[in-house]
Amino acid sequence: MMVDLAAFSEENFDAKKWINNAVEARHPEDPLEKHLVDLEMKLQMMSEEISSSLEEQSSAAILRVPRASREVIRLRDDALSLRSSVSSILDKLKQAEGSAAESIAALATIDTVKCRMEAAYETLQDAAGLTQLSSTVEDVFASGDLPRAAETLASMRHCLSAVGEVAEFANVRKQLEVLEDRLDSMVQPRLTDALSNRKVDVAQEMRGILVRIGRAKSFELYYTKIHLRPIKQLWDEFDSRQLTYKLATEKIDGERLSNADEFQSNSPPLSFSSWLPTFYDELLLHLEQEWKWCMSAFPDDYKTLVPKLLIEIMSIVNASFTSRINLATGDVVPETKALARGILDLMSSGDMPKGIKIESKHLDAIIELHNMTSTFARNIQHMFSESEINILLDTLKAVYSPFETFKQRYGHMERIILSSEISKLDLRGAVTRGVGAQGIELSETVRRMEESIPQVILLLEAAVERCINFTGGSEADELILALDDIMLQYIGALNETLRSLRAVCGVDNTSDITKKDLGLDKKDGTHARKTDLISNEEEWSIVQGALQILTVADCLTSRSSVFEASLRATVARLSTSLSLSVFGSSLDQSLRHSPAYDGNGGSTITGRAALDMATVRLVDTPDKARKLFNLLEQSKDPRFHALPLASQRVAAFAETVNELVYDVLISKVRQRLSDVSRMPIWSSVEEASAFPLPSFSTYPQSYVTSVGEYLLTLPQQLEPLAEGIASDEANADEAQFFATEWMFKVAEGATAIYMEQLRGIQYITDRGAQQLSADIDYLSNVLSALSVPIPLVLSTFQTCLSAPRDQLKDVIRSEPASQLDLPTANLVCKMRRVILDQ
Repeated sequence: MMVDLAAFSEENFDAKKWINNAVEARHPEDPLEKHLVDLEMKLQMMSEEISSSLEEQSSAAILRVPRASREVIRLRDDALSLRSSVSSILDKLKQAEGSAAESIAALATIDTVKCRMEAAYETLQDAAGLTQLSSTVEDVFASGDLPRAAETLASMRHCLSAVGEVAEFANVRKQLEVLEDRLDSMVQPRLTDALSNRKVDVAQEMRGILVRIGRAKSFELYYTKIHLRPIKQLWDEFDSRQLTYKLATEKIDGERLSNADEFQSNSPPLSFSSWLPTFYDELLLHLEQEWKWCMSAFPDDYKTLVPKLLIEIMSIVNASFTSRINLATGDVVPETKALARGILDLMSSGDMPKGIKIESKHLDAIIELHNMTSTFARNIQHMFSESEINILLDTLKAVYSPFETFKQRYGHMERIILSSEISKLDLRGAVTRGVGAQGIELSETVRRMEESIPQVILLLEAAVERCINFTGGSEADELILALDDIMLQYIGALNETLRSLRAVCGVDNTSDITKKDLGLDKKDGTHARKTDLISNEEEWSIVQGALQILTVADCLTSRSSVFEASLRATVARLSTSLSLSVFGSSLDQSLRHSPAYDGNGGSTITGRAALDMATVRLVDTPDKARKLFNLLEQSKDPRFHALPLASQRVAAFAETVNELVYDVLISKVRQRLSDVSRMPIWSSVEEASAFPLPSFSTYPQSYVTSVGEYLLTLPQQLEPLAEGIASDEANADEAQFFATEWMFKVAEGATAIYMEQLRGIQYITDRGAQQLSADIDYLSNVLSALSVPIPLVLSTFQTCLSAPRDQLKDVIRSEPASQLDLPTANLVCKMRRVILDQ
C-alpha cells in the first residue's frame, strides 16, 4: 500500500479524516488490525527517513554558510577596488578635457586666421586677374571666339563679386555690363539662325554662352521672338480673309449679279467658330514639334521654354481674341449680326435699338468657342505633363484668359437671358370675355399656367448646364442668385395671373375668406346679382377650372422641389470636383505649399487632375474661391436651401391658390345664404282660419336645399381631380385625403356662413322658428351624409328652434351643458322674445 504524503502538507489537514479514508481504501479481505499495523509501520518508517534527510541537509547547510560569507567579503573588496579605479579614470578624463578644449580653441583661432589669409590671397589674385582680364578682353573679342569671350566675362564677373565695392574697379563693372551686352548682340544672329534652321549644336553652344554670362532670359526671349512671328501671322490670317471678303463684296455690289454669285460660291465668308479649330490644330502641331525638338536640343529647358512660348502667344492675341469672341456671339443672331455688335456691346451700350436683347444663342455661341478651347487646353495639359504644376497652371490660365471677361459677367448675362425668356411666357392667352364664357377663359389660362412650369424648369436646368460647361462651376454662387431671382419673377407673373383670374371666377368683389368664414363683405348683394347672370353649367365650369388651378400649385411645388434637389446635388458634386488640393488648407496659401506640390519640383497626380477650368480661375482669386467654397460647405447641411427665396414664394403661391379655389367653391354658398338673416318668413305669423285645417310638416326652403345639393354634388366635382392625383396605387390614399379635405373645407365654410346669418336674425315667430328648424335639420342631414361633424352652435339652434315657445326654458334647463351652447341658446331666446331666468 502506497502512502500519499501530499495530504499532510495541507493547512486544513484532518488526521481522523485521513485515517478513515485509509481504512476505506483497504482490500475487503484484509483484516482491519493488520491493515492499521501496516499503516502505522509505514508512517513510522517514512517519518524516520524524513528526519534523517533533514539532519543531513542541515549539516551541509551549516558547512556552506562560512564559505558563502567569505565569497561575499571578497566580492565587496573587488567592488571597492573597481570603484576606486573608475574614479581615477574619470579624474584623468576631466583633466584631459580641459586641456583639449584650450587646444581646440587655439586651433580654431589659427584656422580662422588661415582662412582669412587665404581669402585675402584669393582676393588679391582675383584683383590681379581682373586687371589682367580687363586689359586682354578686347583681344578675346577681336578673335571672335565667343565661348572664350563668355568665359572671360564670367571670370571678370566672379572677380568683381570677390573684390566687392572697390572704387578702383568701378569702371571695370561698367565695362563688364557693356561687354555682356556686346556679347549678347553677337550671339543673337547666330542663335536666331540656329533656332530657325534647327542646328542643335550651334543652338546649344549659343545657349551655353548666354547662360555663362547670366543672360538665360535673353535666350528665352530670342526663342520666343523667333517662333512668335509665324504664329502671329497664322492668327492675323483670319482678319486678312475677312477684310478680303469684305472688299470683294463691296466691289461686287457694283457689278452684275452673275459675277457676284460666282464670287460668293468660290469664296464664302468664314466664321470665327469654324476657323478657330483650324488655328488650334495648327498651333498644337507647331508646339508639339517644338516640344520634341527642344527635348533633344535643350533637355534642361524644354519643360519651361515651350510653355512660356504659348503663354506669350496668348498674351499677344488676348485682346483681339476677346474681340473676335464678342463679334462671333453677335453673328448667331441676325439682328445683332446686322449691327456688328456682340454680347459685350449689348451689355454695355445703352443705345441699342428697341427689341434687341441678349439671347441664349449668344451665350451658346460663347460656350461653343469655349468648348473648342477646353479641348485645346486638355491637349496642352497632356503635352506639358512633364512640366512643373505651377508652369502648367500659368499656361492653362493663359489659354482660358480670352474668356475671362465673359466669365466675370456670366451671372449678369444669365439673369438677362432667363428674365427675357420668362417675360415671353403668355400665361393668359385670352382677353376678358363676356358673361357666359368665363369658364373657357379660365380653363385656357390654367392650361397655359400648367404648361409653363416645365418650360421654366427646362430653362433653369439649361442655365445650370451652361454654368457647368462655361465656368466649370466657378460661378455657381452667381448662378444660384440669378436662378432665385428668376423664380421670383416667374412666381410674380403667376400671382398676377391669379389676381386676374379672381375677376374671371367672379370672386374679385368678395372679401378674403378664411377657413372659418367669420363674416361677409358688404358687397355681397352686388356680387349675388352678378353671379345670377351665370348659368349653372357655366358655374360648374368655373368650379372645375378653379379646381384645376390646384394642379398648377401642386405641379409648381413638386417640380421646383425636384429642381432644387437636383441643383443641390449639382452643388454637392462641385464640392468634390473642385479639388482643394490646389489651395491647401487655406485659400491664401501659395501653390508651392499645397499638397499638389511634392517638394522636388514636380507635382502629384491629384494636383494635376485638379487643374480644370474652374480651379485655374479660382487659384488667383482667393476671395471668390472662399465665397464659393463657403457655399459648397453650406450645401452639405440638410437644412440648406439652394433657392431660399423661391422656396418661400412657392409656398406662398400654393397658399394663394388654395384661397382662390376656396373662394370659388364657397361663392355659390355665399350667394345663396347672403340674405338669410333678412328673409321675411322669420317674422311672419300664421293666418287664422275659420275652418279647422290639418297640420302639415314644414319643408326646407329653396335656399338651403340649393346649398345642400351643391355640397352633395361637390364630391363628384372633386373626383376628376382626385383621379388625376391617384395615378398609381401609392397615391390612392393621398387622392382620397385630398378630396375629403376640400369637401370638409367647403362644408365647414358653408356652415360657418349659415351660422353667422342665423345670428343676424332679429326676431322670429313660432312659424318662422318651425321653418328655420326644418331648414337647419335639412342642412344637418346633408352634413351627416358627408360625414362632416355638426357644430354645437348649429345643433343648439336646431334644439332651441324646434321646441315650442312656452317650453323653451324647460328645454334649455334640461339639456346637458355639453350638448348646448349657452350664448347661442340665449340668442335664440332673445329672437323668440323669451325671457330666460338667470
